[in-house]
Amino acid sequence: MLFPHLRWAGALKDWPGPAEGERPTGYIIILSEANPGHNVGIAAQTIQLAAAEAGYGVCMMGAINRDAIKAAFNIPDDINVHLVLAIGKPAETVVIEPMPADGNTAYWRSEDGVHHVPKRALEDVLVTYRNARKHKEQRG
Repeated sequence: MLFPHLRWAGALKDWPGPAEGERPTGYIIILSEANPGHNVGIAAQTIQLAAAEAGYGVCMMGAINRDAIKAAFNIPDDINVHLVLAIGKPAETVVIEPMPADGNTAYWRSEDGVHHVPKRALEDVLVTYRNARKHKEQRG
């Protein structure tokens, strides 16, 4: 009931999502009555970390057809659909790649089916006292 309302890997234009037999074995729809702010992300990441510890992969999906999901599951109008977590045993290899100089975060699949995902380096995202002082000195 849920799979047709999910938009899989938008950067992979010719891939409609996992094939039959490769699809996630479970889903969690994160709902709320009000705007929960950052709590949605906190809840989703906590679930993802617990699932990873148990050997499962999780795909957090925000590119979803919320109206169709509400209709399919008879979710009342006053309840918001925020995210869908697709959960299952990973069927592909994912390789973290260095972020290119242009900052492009688009992921891709190589011919051998490996999923490549660019990520920023730790030293580029951590703010330390030393880096903060250096930045302040550069600004004058």
